[in-house]
Amino acid sequence: MSHTSSRQLPDKDDTPTAEDPTPTVLPEQQPAEDGHRDDAHRDDEEAAPADTEPDAGEATAAQDTAPAPPRRRTRPPAPRGAGHDQAGRRLCDGRHPKPGDASTTDGTPKPGDASTADGTPEPGDASATDGTPKSADASATDGTPKADDAPETAPGPEAAAEAEAGAGAEAGSEAAPDTSAVPESDPDPAVPDPSTPDAAVPDPDTPDAAVPDPDTPDAAVPDPDTPDSAPARPGWRGKHPDAARVLAWTATGIAVALVLFALLVPNDLARFTPSRFVRIPAEGILGAALLLVLPPKPRRILAVVGGVGLGLLTILKFLDMGFYWSLERPFDLVLDWVLLDDAESFLKDSIGGGGALAVMIGAIALAVAVIALMTWSVVRLTRLMASRRHFAGRTLLVLGTAWMTCSVLTLEVAGVPVASRSAATLLENRAHAVRAGIKDGQAFARQASVDAFADTPSDQLLTGLRGKDVIFAFIESYGRSAIDDPAMTEPINETLTAKTKELSDAGYSSQSGWLRSPVAGAGSWLAHSTFLSGLWIKNQQRYRNLTSGNRMTLTEAFRRTDAWRTVGIMPGVTRAWPEGKFFGLDHIYDSRELGYQGPKFSWSPVPDQYSLAAFERLEHGKKHSKPLMSEIILTSSHNPWAPIPKTIPEDQVGDGSVYDAIHDAGKDPKEVWKDPAKVRDEYRKAIQYSVTSLVDYVAKHGNKNTVLVFLGDHQPNRTVTGDKAGRDVPIAIVAHDQGVLDRISDWGWTDGLKPASDAPEWRMDTFRDRFLTAYGPEPTS
Repeated sequence: MSHTSSRQLPDKDDTPTAEDPTPTVLPEQQPAEDGHRDDAHRDDEEAAPADTEPDAGEATAAQDTAPAPPRRRTRPPAPRGAGHDQAGRRLCDGRHPKPGDASTTDGTPKPGDASTADGTPEPGDASATDGTPKSADASATDGTPKADDAPETAPGPEAAAEAEAGAGAEAGSEAAPDTSAVPESDPDPAVPDPSTPDAAVPDPDTPDAAVPDPDTPDAAVPDPDTPDSAPARPGWRGKHPDAARVLAWTATGIAVALVLFALLVPNDLARFTPSRFVRIPAEGILGAALLLVLPPKPRRILAVVGGVGLGLLTILKFLDMGFYWSLERPFDLVLDWVLLDDAESFLKDSIGGGGALAVMIGAIALAVAVIALMTWSVVRLTRLMASRRHFAGRTLLVLGTAWMTCSVLTLEVAGVPVASRSAATLLENRAHAVRAGIKDGQAFARQASVDAFADTPSDQLLTGLRGKDVIFAFIESYGRSAIDDPAMTEPINETLTAKTKELSDAGYSSQSGWLRSPVAGAGSWLAHSTFLSGLWIKNQQRYRNLTSGNRMTLTEAFRRTDAWRTVGIMPGVTRAWPEGKFFGLDHIYDSRELGYQGPKFSWSPVPDQYSLAAFERLEHGKKHSKPLMSEIILTSSHNPWAPIPKTIPEDQVGDGSVYDAIHDAGKDPKEVWKDPAKVRDEYRKAIQYSVTSLVDYVAKHGNKNTVLVFLGDHQPNRTVTGDKAGRDVPIAIVAHDQGVLDRISDWGWTDGLKPASDAPEWRMDTFRDRFLTAYGPEPTS
């Protein structure tokens, strides 16, 4: 009795007759179920070896029909090979084997077949002489060929009898399945049920039946986070697939462009060139690789965080652009937030409260939009990479190799390295700046604690200027570019030469040099504080620390001697200024105390000529028991330099209402700023107006005791100066008494109001000590 198979095989001689109701079933007529039985059944049958080797003389009819006891599967089913699938599909659709199969279409085995023409297996055949496969047979006991076998037809009577018996066994199994023969298992979702129409296996000869290559991007398992893996939904996309596809690719292109823009755009408009955008960003490659290897949930979280970070980086670059354009330096993440309030005040003074509010709302909306767009871009590209993992991985490998190659070879495009890590460098530099900003307060405190004149007795201060009326005048935005720029040098030099002669005709002498300001483009109060205090006031935190301390300024030194009355003419101050007390001024005349009834000229509240006329009316023209020390701020040359007031006869100045007509006839700043050449031309005219107003006043109202020290506070912005103008400003000392200039004869300054190009260049914070030393007590011999 043998249990090698669950079906009973007929005896070799029991060939069915005509009276036998059971027809002979050829292999090509077997039902599809025989070729596609459940893999679990087939594996169990393959794993069950024969209990005993059947006797060659026994008839197979004597075999016990009881199925072999079920055996637990010990290994997963092996995948079917292409040959098995193709043979099974041919049996399912009833087609005969094609030429090239293991047997011919009439059932006659080909030469070289494993069996003889009468069906007797040759020596070495894998099956027994009765056709029962051995335990090591490569095919299953139900006749299903293994992956490498070709389907067989009926080569002889024995095979026909086996097919007949097999059909009968299958029919009986379908009528009353024996669940005890094979343990019940969960259906394999990967194997379709052949009994249902939808489960029919497509013909591999047709293109649609081709199995996709899993190595190709399209065959990759879609990420559940990707929109492409979602089931198709009816609607606009279903009705317009081509348009939807174009829209999707457009959105992806926009996302790529936004991410590259954020990583590659420079933070300085002066370096904004096309070559900056043909680089390979290392940060993008590393970030994409990290997102690609993470599991879905951490990947989604990191994509959102990365998008927000990329948006903040873009906003920081925009802030840097504005600060480089206006202040010639990047935005300080620690110290510059307070300047946003000053920017708001500037906007209110320039374009009114409504315009300032609109600009602020627009800036906030832009910041939110940048963060939202960058987050959307990163999330979209992350989903796309996850759904095309193989393609994305190969692309990143190529880009990484290209970046390393360009870095090693130092390849450049228009002087810009192709291998970019500018975003990482920016963040690294900014991190150092933040640490330096946090420590800056302590560093400044140490510097402020050192003061060579802190303990100087008041009777030994400024002894060389006793009895003199001293004026310190700051001309807004009067920088070196006004003198050296070829587009402005000729008319400015003509003005300076003419005014030097005017002073000389009035009995005055003058000498000039260069100072280096701590700021450029804006920040006048920082330059004023640096000049007067002898400390480098480069940011608002230092300014606050200075004005809350007890450092002696130049103006305070005059007041401390009790030999001068100290006043300030501050037309740019439009509200309370408590810091004014620190500078040692007995009285400060701001724009509200000057009595001006005329119009504002853009930012400047009061024309310079009117400010000087008010100074003469309120202080200098009056008799005092002490000489005057005055600090005067001239604002007519402040950005945007349009419209510009004109010099008028002094007796027509009055209360300033005469300037209404001059203002209305002036140029519109919006029109001027459309052309940088026009901006430079208007700036030049503004400087000429301020210098002319100041020199004319001194020449007319000065006397033998008048000493004038006037200088620029900082350079104008880049629209006027260009990219590499520096921060030097001209300074001049004018005096009727030649002895005043003799005290600075060792400074090496140039005679006249125009400093020579090779005149000494000093830092602005060094002037206080030089001035106090030059005009202090004469050294004893």
